[in-house]
Amino acid sequence: MEASNIHWTALWVFLFFFALVTVMGFLASKWMAGGSSNKGAHLDEWGLGGRNFGTWITWFLVGGDFYTAYTVIAVPALVYAVGAYGFFALPYTILVYPIVFVIMPKLWHAAHKAGHVTAADVVWGRYQSRPLEFAIALTGVIATMPYIALQLIGMEVVIKALGLSGELPLLAAFVILALYTYSAGLRAPALIAFVKDIMIYIVVLVAVVVVPAKLGGYGAVFNSAREAFALKGGATGLTLKPTQFLPFASLALGSALAAFMYPHTLTGIFAAKDANTIRKNAVFLPAYTVLLGLIALLGYMAYAAGIKVQANNDVVPALFNGLFPSWFAGFAFAAIAIGALVPAAVMSIGASNLFTRNFWKPYVNPGISHEGEAKVAKVVSLVVKFGALVFILFLPTKFALDLQLLGGVWILQTFPALVFGLFVSWFGARALLCGWAVGIIGGSWLAFTDGIKPVHSFIVSGQTYTLYTGIIALALNVVVAVIANLILGKGSQPALKR
Repeated sequence: MEASNIHWTALWVFLFFFALVTVMGFLASKWMAGGSSNKGAHLDEWGLGGRNFGTWITWFLVGGDFYTAYTVIAVPALVYAVGAYGFFALPYTILVYPIVFVIMPKLWHAAHKAGHVTAADVVWGRYQSRPLEFAIALTGVIATMPYIALQLIGMEVVIKALGLSGELPLLAAFVILALYTYSAGLRAPALIAFVKDIMIYIVVLVAVVVVPAKLGGYGAVFNSAREAFALKGGATGLTLKPTQFLPFASLALGSALAAFMYPHTLTGIFAAKDANTIRKNAVFLPAYTVLLGLIALLGYMAYAAGIKVQANNDVVPALFNGLFPSWFAGFAFAAIAIGALVPAAVMSIGASNLFTRNFWKPYVNPGISHEGEAKVAKVVSLVVKFGALVFILFLPTKFALDLQLLGGVWILQTFPALVFGLFVSWFGARALLCGWAVGIIGGSWLAFTDGIKPVHSFIVSGQTYTLYTGIIALALNVVVAVIANLILGKGSQPALKR
């Protein structure tokens, strides 16, 4: 790395805020611990923060791990690349909260009553099927790993924008993350989420006021984007083409159904102190959707600012480097980097909870104590984080992105097993397992056939219909589960408790 290429003012501001959240991360182990000297010796304490987070903490935590660093980087990059089609994230984050309001309080009740820590725990408690529990846990872990890697990509982008090169800065950041997550568990990202979200809000609100003011207003922004897309040609622009309506809608619906099936989002739900906290959050969390819409507009602003980049992911850092003083660029990059730490920590905790409760406990050490569970989860959280680090350092970035797209298809296949049993008692474990297997295999096959694209096209009577691959796989999943249930029956399982 050459010192002449480093933006020193931005770097010092960046380091200040990074140091601030590092100190907060290490102090978090004593935060809201209720005076317990045994705060890290139980998986409920380390992995779910004692299940004691109220409305505001849950709001920041769920928002913090749902709206990630990669979101701040990737959504404007997608809008910059394909125009209006990139805004599918907006209706998706509108649709998701009614789903949270209806489903998640029931799921919280099921988990709280029986002491469940993971989605696979809930499935085991409902169906008493180890194969189905294993399938749900395995899907969660595999779908989460590339998601963690994408947080690293977001951090890599801003580190590069600071003028730093090489892997050492990224490695140092994730060593710090690993240590304070090991020490404080879920309390660390919950506390840091306060700082992260406030910083992101400041950055975005300043950007959507200052950038258009410097570029001649929003009229000039949209005109520049329109002209740029006109030169590109193809199915891009400021509005959707008719052929994009169906894939846009199915992507939004499928993403909404999948969003809270991920281990990291469910970890935030299970950590809430009561079901009413979740309902309140379903009402308040749409404030983040407004933020996301503003973030997406940065993709259009880049055209008005004359930003040219080699990789679309560099759009947001290039915009801040080009239009803002160095100190504010450093502040913005710190917000994005901290925005990687919060979800990466929660994702690693969610994955380690799954490994401990649904692999280690049933198959390796059934008699493990609560303290033993916490120790295993802590170690696994380190392995998961460094696994993601190795993943991103030695494999192409595109591979991580492709796997994350597949991860969305895969995690959506856990929806029937996790959600249907909360409302009806008709499905049996064997039928749901058959549906899951067909959904996973069918969705993966379609995705690979299409070159790891998120949508698949059908030609019916000469008309082309394009849908999100995850929705197609979920439809196969449900149909197979229904048919298998009619053939195989429910089998023996506990009665549904209402």
